[in-house]
Amino acid sequence: MPKTWRIKGGVHPEFHKAESTQSPIKTPSLPKQLVIPVRQMSGPVEEFKVLIKVGDQVLKGQPMIACDRCTLHAPTSGKIIAIEDRPVPHPSGLGSRCIILDVDGKDEWQEGLYEAYPDFDKVDVELLLKRVREAGIVGLGGAVFPTKVKLGGAARAGLKTFIVNAVECEPYITSDDMLMREKAGEVITGVRILQHVLKPEQCLIGIEDNKPEAIAALKNALGGMENNGIELVPIPTIYPSGDEKLLIKILTGIAIPPNVHTVNMGLLVHNVGTVHSIFDAIVNGRPLVSRIVTVTGNGVKNPQNFSALIGTQFSHLIKEAGGYTDKAERLIMGGPMMGVEMQTDEVSVVKATNCILVTSEDVLPYSFDLAMPCIRCGKCAEACPVDLLPQQLYWYAKAEDTKRAEEHKLFSCMECGCCSYVCPSRIPLVQYYRHAKSMIREQQEQKRNAEIARQRHEFREFRKQREKKEREAMRAAHKRKVQQRTASNADKQAAIKAAMERAKAKKAALAAAKKAEETKD
Repeated sequence: MPKTWRIKGGVHPEFHKAESTQSPIKTPSLPKQLVIPVRQMSGPVEEFKVLIKVGDQVLKGQPMIACDRCTLHAPTSGKIIAIEDRPVPHPSGLGSRCIILDVDGKDEWQEGLYEAYPDFDKVDVELLLKRVREAGIVGLGGAVFPTKVKLGGAARAGLKTFIVNAVECEPYITSDDMLMREKAGEVITGVRILQHVLKPEQCLIGIEDNKPEAIAALKNALGGMENNGIELVPIPTIYPSGDEKLLIKILTGIAIPPNVHTVNMGLLVHNVGTVHSIFDAIVNGRPLVSRIVTVTGNGVKNPQNFSALIGTQFSHLIKEAGGYTDKAERLIMGGPMMGVEMQTDEVSVVKATNCILVTSEDVLPYSFDLAMPCIRCGKCAEACPVDLLPQQLYWYAKAEDTKRAEEHKLFSCMECGCCSYVCPSRIPLVQYYRHAKSMIREQQEQKRNAEIARQRHEFREFRKQREKKEREAMRAAHKRKVQQRTASNADKQAAIKAAMERAKAKKAALAAAKKAEETKD
């Protein structure tokens, strides 16, 4: 067995994986309408270019929104009836700009949109990277960072180790597990594509050992490819081993320092779902218009996985899973440890949606209603995988002492929820940390805005002084010109007067001479 390294802390919750893996991935019925949020990626964007308008008929795969980093496509064929604000799956519960698509039921692809590259190893790397951007591929492990940007930076930097994250450690979620069971060959082809693009020295597929069916499927798909630099590495099952930096530590023994990008250390990690979407874009010429979503929990009747179109409302998938049970008390996008609670099931599946968890209150590791005072037991510190002091962070976050919270490495917290899980007082610790982080970001934004306002004020004052000096200089110059003109006119008048005097004197002299002549005669 390949060598692996231990991580500090971590927990072993009830994983509840079996409930949603009893049946194959299902393609749900087409919904009558899709609500497709425009922004479905993280990171800065220069400008979104809207390629469609209200009233347009679109085909499946047709580009609707493009930017400098990614593209958003029509998930199926139909008519654009509105572009407006709707609720989106976000912790704030606020709405955002969405494209409303009335589905025509034909599910008709736009033919010839992207050329397929089955012989990808003969295709130029820049062309493959362009296809990844055109196909709208982002990180499907939850970060939704544009894959083309991540791959391009790694390809330029030179890569030692490429890691495929097939861990899926979060309880209840089985979308990656079922993907590997049913499409292991396509996943391995996606890995080979990335080998061609990145040219790493080695490629490791990290997968928890609680997925024997997926491990067997990947081994069968690999065949003898271990000799080609692809190595399947089962790792011990512990949460949160699927975190990027922790997985790197487990597989390589390398600890990534805070605020350091993995690519700068010759390492790159991609989620297995992202790898499969790259396969589909390159080999089949298909953009990312759907993803596998686990619908599970004791709040739904038939937990299972769906290949859901982007923009499908949660309510439609829950109905396809048999509907709600009488234990449906909480609706979460994601798992119970790191998921985000939703306020309505009318929000839609986005590229970041890997799970819809419907559960009762008592299943979650924390509770706002049942939380009790901290007893200072220290279990949270023992469980923290990044060696923080969650209890201290809790006090500072609760007191809104953001300065002390930052000093205690608040932003090193990955929000995995291990501390909340082991807390006997059921304190929602991660929620306090998120609140503190949002406060700090707001303060930083206010500070940036104040600095911008200060710079604008100073420039305005500088401009006013500059304009005042320019006006004074112009007035002085004008005055000099007037004075010069006045002096010039005075000289002219004096010359004219002198000439007139001379003429007058000459005339008087002539008159006197003439008179003298007349007198002599």
